[in-house]
Parts: sequence; C-alpha cells; structure tokens
Amino acid sequence: MKLYLKNFKKIIFSHLLFCLSAFAQEVNNQIADKPLYRDPIFDGAADPTIIWSKKDKKWLMFYTNRRANIDGNGVSWVHGTPIGIAESSDGAHWKYKTNCNIDYIIKDVTYWAPEVIKYKNKYHMYLTIVPGIFEDWKHPRYIIHLTSKNLIDWKFESQLKLASERCIDASVFQLPDGNWRMYYNNENDGKSIYYADSKDLYHWTDSGKKVVKDRGEGPKIFSWKGKNWMITDPWKGLAVFSSDDFINWKRQENNILQIPGTGEDDKVIGGHADVIVNGDKAYIFYFTHPGRTPENKGIDNFDTRRSSIQVAELEYDNGEIFCDRDKPVQINLKH
Repeated sequence: MKLYLKNFKKIIFSHLLFCLSAFAQEVNNQIADKPLYRDPIFDGAADPTIIWSKKDKKWLMFYTNRRANIDGNGVSWVHGTPIGIAESSDGAHWKYKTNCNIDYIIKDVTYWAPEVIKYKNKYHMYLTIVPGIFEDWKHPRYIIHLTSKNLIDWKFESQLKLASERCIDASVFQLPDGNWRMYYNNENDGKSIYYADSKDLYHWTDSGKKVVKDRGEGPKIFSWKGKNWMITDPWKGLAVFSSDDFINWKRQENNILQIPGTGEDDKVIGGHADVIVNGDKAYIFYFTHPGRTPENKGIDNFDTRRSSIQVAELEYDNGEIFCDRDKPVQINLKH
C-alpha cells in the first residue's frame, strides 16, 4: 500500500508540473497586435520575411516599403521602394528599426520582396530589382544575391541568371539532401512558378521549367505536420500547395485569407506572405491593403495604397491548411 501511495503521489506531482508548465506557456504568450505592424515612414509595409537576429536577440521583419504617402502618377509609388526592417522580441508586437543599407548602385533603384536566410554564420538576401522608378509595370526585373554579417549592411554578390528577364519573388529552401532550391515567379511565362538549384547559395542552375502553372506571386516554401508546403499569392487570397518531392505540387481546393476578416485593417484579402514554423505551431505573416474594399474599386489614393502587416495562426486538418484570421493570435516566438 505504501509503495502504491508513493507511486500515486509521483504521478500526481508529475501531472501538476505538466499543468503548471502548460499554464506558464499560455501566460507567456502574447496576443498579437491587429494590425500587427504599419510602417511609420511611408505606411506601405508589404511582402514580409522574418528571421531571428542572434546579435539583436530579436526577430527582424524585412519588408518592401511601398511609398503609399507620396504623390506620383501610375504605380511610381510602388517603385523606388527601400527595404524596411521592424523588430520584435516575441512576434506579437513590432516596431520600426531602420532601412537596409544595400550596396547596389543604380539611380532610383527599386527593391522588392526580400528573402533572407542564414547559413554558416552569414546572412543571404535574394532581392528583386527593378532598375528605376516607373509609372507602369512594363519594365525588366531580376533577382540579385547579397550577403551580410549584421543584417543591416548588405554586400552585392551577383545577379542571378534565371529563366527570363522578368523574374521576381525568390523563396529559398534547403532540400533534405542539403542542397538549396529557389522558387520564383517567372512573369514571362504566365506568372508561373519556376525553380533553380544551388549547392552553395552562390552558383545557381536554373531548371528551365515551371512546377506550378497557376498564376501567383510570392512563393513561400516550408515543412510542417510532416508535409512540404508552398503558399503563393494569386490575388484571391493565398493558394496552398503540397508536395512529396518538391517538384510535383498539388493545389488544395480552398485558398486561405480570401474571405475578408472583421479586424482592423483586415477586411480585405490577404497578400504575399511569410510562414514561421515555431515548435508545433505555424504562423502566417501577410499584408493587406485595408482601403481596397468593393466600394473603393478603381480609386487610387492614400487610403487604397497604404498597407498593413497581419498575422494568423495556421491550422491543419485532414491534409489541408486553413486559418481563422479573426481569432486572436497567441504568439511567443522562440528561438
């Protein structure tokens, strides 16, 4: 009987510790701001990508800073854009830090859609370049490779030779064999998704073929729940694909973030996103144009130009991804 009671007490004590640990984790989680972030300079934060900074001991969000609050004809405000950086200790609350210092000399250069990764104590950025400020979309764009030791100052390494002279939105992922794959949008082939491969992140061999024929920008690749995923932006919410071999991608029936939410700055479709897998959870960081509601269709002003970053927690059920953008997001990103 004594041995039974002793074991029973051990079981109760272990269960109590587990409950206290779970409670502490829940208490430490923060409710994410909504909107999550607005840029204080141009109010045009878009295309977020997030990485942990060991030096700052914070999460850094890199983003295209569209110049929403300036005058200008056509889409010139989407050109001449710097790459902004915001910082956060937990992923729930963000503040502006600075702009990237990019060593790339072209007058009035446009920077779009940064992809930032770390490998062997060096940071790599794959960045879309438009060589100027233009009022329309009819100009070349290409992807360059930059490196950094501090995530602020970026050294130009090379311009990548890809499938055409109009390639944008790099997403770099390390394959199971240790090699690297870059997925990107080839605008000259119906805005479909192509890929290139590299062994060292410096030298890339283009595949010359598309792996996703559907129109869509901003591919993002990640592994979660034992599956490989790709999310793209077809301007109707975000499309979700899965693959067993990183070549053949199957699209799920329903887009996510297509139905407008009810929260502040979230009553429109979600766009070009990043996904952070943190433990067993996955969070999608996306942007919205809050003023692009049906009643504002065709209107071009500050309200329809400005953009906000939002976050939602991804959920998985029966082989598919979905999310409830109206559910408060409890988040405390760990590194």
